[in-house]
Amino acid sequence: MPLWKPLRATLAVIALTHAGTSLAEDNPTDCRESSAVTVWTSPARPVPGEPLRIMVVATDHAADGMTIIDDRGMGSPVRVTRRGGPPWSLEGEVRSFSATRPMQIEVHRDGETVGCRRLPMDSRTFSAGANPSPSWNRETEAFYSAWIETLFDAPASENLSFKSLEPVLRDPERNFLYDHLNQGEDARLPATPDCADLPYFLRTYFAWKIGLPVAFRACDRGTASRPPRCGPSTVDDRFTQGSASASRFTGLMRQIADTVHSGSARTALDDESTDFYPVALDRDSLWPGTIYADPYGHVLMIAKWLPQESSGSGTLMAVDAQPDNSVARKRFWEGNFLFASNPGAGPGFKAFRPLTSDSGHLRAPSNRWLAVHAPVAPYSDQQEGMDPDDFYATISKQINPQGLAPEAAYDAMLEALVEQIETRAGAVDNGESYLKQHQGAVVSMPSGAAIFETIGPWEDYATPSRDMRLLIALKVIAGLPEQMTHYPALFSLGGRSPEAASEDIRRRHEQSIAQRHIRYTRSDGRSWELSVADIFARRESLEMGYNPNDCAESRWGAAPGSEEYETCRRHAPPDQQAKMAQYRRWFQQTQRPTR
Repeated sequence: MPLWKPLRATLAVIALTHAGTSLAEDNPTDCRESSAVTVWTSPARPVPGEPLRIMVVATDHAADGMTIIDDRGMGSPVRVTRRGGPPWSLEGEVRSFSATRPMQIEVHRDGETVGCRRLPMDSRTFSAGANPSPSWNRETEAFYSAWIETLFDAPASENLSFKSLEPVLRDPERNFLYDHLNQGEDARLPATPDCADLPYFLRTYFAWKIGLPVAFRACDRGTASRPPRCGPSTVDDRFTQGSASASRFTGLMRQIADTVHSGSARTALDDESTDFYPVALDRDSLWPGTIYADPYGHVLMIAKWLPQESSGSGTLMAVDAQPDNSVARKRFWEGNFLFASNPGAGPGFKAFRPLTSDSGHLRAPSNRWLAVHAPVAPYSDQQEGMDPDDFYATISKQINPQGLAPEAAYDAMLEALVEQIETRAGAVDNGESYLKQHQGAVVSMPSGAAIFETIGPWEDYATPSRDMRLLIALKVIAGLPEQMTHYPALFSLGGRSPEAASEDIRRRHEQSIAQRHIRYTRSDGRSWELSVADIFARRESLEMGYNPNDCAESRWGAAPGSEEYETCRRHAPPDQQAKMAQYRRWFQQTQRPTR
């Protein structure tokens, strides 16, 4: 988190490649921009006397720091928070912006000035991203990536979650585009996207703030034998015409939300009529803001990379939204990122297809063009037909290129599992709150595969998809010892044989799951503690624990007649229980049905 607390009216500066109104042309020898470091500003018209927030983003290498040079030539270093890589960023602040006295921001690396931006005296011309033809290029993509990382930044040990996207965007400490347009536009902005809408919402919000076009397509949902297919791209350039009101943003976002769905991200990897295209599984391609489409419809977005260090594992963090509109940050592992060869989906990591200008018209480029000219990540067919084990091994090597001690690998998995269980606890609590507010109501249950994809209260408060992922996660972590014997090259065994390391992890697993605990809220409002070992022991009960019409105790697998169960006061109707018994085999096999 930043070391400073910006005030309500803030000014954000992001050093990228071409941002802002350049003053370097006035005196190129005194303040020359780098090809990888320039300045963005927010709000578009800063308020004299208010703080100036600065973020330097480098696309080539991390910068060491920045200095503010005033109109007398006096330099003052700026206290910064460091993030990322790539893109790398520094964030800091100048306490009071002067509209009449120029200042200069210099960015340093290894004792050299690698970036510079002079801020003009006339605040009426001082704006972020002011250029005659706003476009999605490497500079704006890097700005977007740095912005995503800042939105969801927190220590890796923190279980970061929100009831919706609203508290994220309304927090000026997280959102340095907060009130960018000087309209108070964020104070009451509705922001409740679900998992499919979240990437579109953030992309469109960013475009609104800095004046970029957006594009989206209507797609079908595919079938069991083919991925979704999409129609022509709808390109909207309303934000490129000047400062737009919040109502214009919400109007467009409503149109997008009514058009896109989970199938929008699951298109075939070689399809060109899409909003997203697949990228290579390497660190240079997987910037924050890259999405992950799993084969069953869930969508996540990369939020942060933490490099591997000698003391522990590296981490890839992502965020997602749920049907109840909650937003949470999650670690990459098999329990959260499902990958499978599925004829009905094109899963994997994908980037937004950028818009390019062709004879004055904006269009979405082809995969062939993106393979050569993509602003950040070239089109790649690497994930096409990839074996799941190879997929996870490839990403693991990107997260921990030096390999990982078995104990560190297990501990990282356990942390991710506990996060997953705690997030489920919040989802169950949301269902309890809904039914307490609607006394006597029964949430209607769909039939067949629709239990995983529907609308209304069932989508908001039932947890079949979440519980399927949890059951998969339990299987994955329990299977780690066996993975070590099959894929020893992924681990740093320290001279041990794979069999010896596997046995060590089995013992560690038994001890650790008994020591880690979570709490959930029972029907009477009091909390109840469960160990992770309890969760493992209740796997069979969790196969039918997704129905919000059942009490919380039942959904957590409490045994009838036990002290824990005695506060249960609600059960799913008999016809729903019969359906759940029929569908139980899906959860036993941890395999979602085809549509």
